[in-house]
Amino acid sequence: CIVEKGQADTIVKAAREAGAQGATVYYARGSGVRERLGLLGVAVEVEKEIINIVVSSEQADYVFEKMYLAGQLDTPGKGFIYSTPLEKAGTFIPPQVLEKLGSNGRSR
Repeated sequence: CIVEKGQADTIVKAAREAGAQGATVYYARGSGVRERLGLLGVAVEVEKEIINIVVSSEQADYVFEKMYLAGQLDTPGKGFIYSTPLEKAGTFIPPQVLEKLGSNGRSR
């Protein structure tokens, strides 16, 4: 989800209330869109907030809808939201957790 600066907290709150466990928010500067949308009379701020949230496929549509509504993303210039499947992810897993799971990664 890419939104105007200052809007991420509202959208993340809606996502959490819909069942998301957390979110990552990045701050960025956009370019290009302002010039194109400016022709339509819509002012677009250059500073943006980018929100990444990972949820299960069962939760995805519900969380998406709640974020869309909270961000008023049906209003031109407010931002946009997208969903993409996550096939794989990796992270550090502490050795003591791996020991409990066993070598195959499944709980004993």
